[in-house]
Amino acid sequence: MRRRTFMQACALGAGCLAAGTVAGVSGPVSLRHYARVRLRDEEGVPLAASDLAPKTNYVFHYPYIATPCFLLRLDRPLEPQQLTDKEGRPYRWQGGVGPDRTLVAYSAICAHRMAHPTPSVSYISYRPEVTDLGSGAGVISCCAEHSVYDPCSGASVLSGPADQPLAAVLLEHDPATDGLYAVGTLGGEMFNRYFDEYWERLRLEARGRDPDVRVTDNCRVQRLEDYSRNIIRCAAAQPDPS
Repeated sequence: MRRRTFMQACALGAGCLAAGTVAGVSGPVSLRHYARVRLRDEEGVPLAASDLAPKTNYVFHYPYIATPCFLLRLDRPLEPQQLTDKEGRPYRWQGGVGPDRTLVAYSAICAHRMAHPTPSVSYISYRPEVTDLGSGAGVISCCAEHSVYDPCSGASVLSGPADQPLAAVLLEHDPATDGLYAVGTLGGEMFNRYFDEYWERLRLEARGRDPDVRVTDNCRVQRLEDYSRNIIRCAAAQPDPS
């Protein structure tokens, strides 16, 4: 059973109501401020934007210790995009960050049935090559229910049953150090439903810690293949027999 103290619940509510502006973010969907956290490599060394290989799946956990996110370096500068969540509320995604505006981060929790990377398996990932779903190269696809997202356009839904984009993780780039920071989220968060559904397993994976503990200092970034033992390739969706 998911447990939360009254003070934790109040803190979560305050975090969800906090709004602000970051690098072109605007709209009725509020920016949710969380801790400004430095991204680091597996050895704890501060990560530089230039360290990231292009078109490669990286994963880190933010804004909670058990909420996985994708970090991607794509192949072209990305402009801000106007999007809507499943309630029809508009928001403006910030576009790419970094010296060439190619870096993006998204929640890795699928917006349909919350498939997400785990240490044992990942049904959702960035696919740099053409996928078996016939949706072309350079997409984030979830093999569990065949939702496909466009990471170049704020993780907007290209096809499948998902009813909103993946929540965006807002990044800051420090030109002086080439460092990267996670600072908040924007769009349709799935965190409450996710914790309610997977609380006990997430707590086991967190070695007894509550999964909804917020990240406050550093985020460890690693390649998806080093985090998940099995990365599932998508088979083509079967036609409806009816």
